[in-house]
Amino acid sequence: MKISCCRFIARRCVSKPRANAGGFTLVECLVYISVLAVILAIGSAAFYRCWDNNKAITRNGDDIVRTLKAGEIWRADLRSATGPVQMTSANSEQTMRIPCGNRELIYSFVDGEVRKQIGKEGAWQVILPKVKSSQMQSEKRDQVIAWRWELELTSDRKNAKMQPLFTFEAVPGNSVIQ
Repeated sequence: MKISCCRFIARRCVSKPRANAGGFTLVECLVYISVLAVILAIGSAAFYRCWDNNKAITRNGDDIVRTLKAGEIWRADLRSATGPVQMTSANSEQTMRIPCGNRELIYSFVDGEVRKQIGKEGAWQVILPKVKSSQMQSEKRDQVIAWRWELELTSDRKNAKMQPLFTFEAVPGNSVIQ
């Protein structure tokens, strides 16, 4: 009797798999995979939008630094002028001639670039590319003639929220009005 009782208990202890046992069905797995795919698609779109904005900010920062350096070079060249500065405009080209000792510095705006030439035989150097407009003009102030350079860079983005505008002012070394 003891043996049969143990068999009965052993049979009862061994559980059979039930039909309503918990687990994932194929439909549930497909739903989870599709939800994960949607979340990954939204996340990757946001990542690439941030990536593009980061590159645009970096380009804008580089353009600003390049423009400020060009403006400071222009101001230094004007301060070192030893004679009267001459300005000529023809068609869409604007040229500024700055005499400095025995040489002449020439600034020119043409084809969306600001170029500089040292001396009449020197090679033209592009000091500022991607320029939308450039305007150099003189102003008479109390006892001096000052020069102002206003320029606008072209924007890489079609609907830019901020226009890159710059204004530089300088007074040539010999600009005292008599």
